[in-house]
Amino acid sequence: MAQPISRIGLRRNRRFISRTNKNVRRIQKGVIFVQASFNNTIITVTDVRGRVVSWSSAGTCGFKGKRRGTPFAAQTAARNALVRVVDQGMQRAEVMIKGPGLGRDAALRTICRSGIRLSLIRDITPLPHNGCRPPKKRRV
Repeated sequence: MAQPISRIGLRRNRRFISRTNKNVRRIQKGVIFVQASFNNTIITVTDVRGRVVSWSSAGTCGFKGKRRGTPFAAQTAARNALVRVVDQGMQRAEVMIKGPGLGRDAALRTICRSGIRLSLIRDITPLPHNGCRPPKKRRV
């Protein structure tokens, strides 16, 4: 008697095939966003239309607590985000840096060393023109 074919194995094969097809997409140019706060650094790589291709953060790289805000954590996060993108064929990119954190410079240095040509480096940190209303004076 013939044994029935297990459906689980078939599903697994289909899912595996679809994942490999996603990575075939070739991206020539993209935009790299670096968001550096005092507690974490988040690197997001998008294509020109704004669709996210790859992302990484110091927290996802295994850093916990105070170490997430360090330059080394930002460097590791940038390397993780860019390895996937370089494999997809990205050659040129624009870099948008936001935030006052320590990981700004370290992430930018890692991006420069990755082999991607940078056509633009822009600081998009939001600056208040007048800001919020200050709290009332303290009376003791």
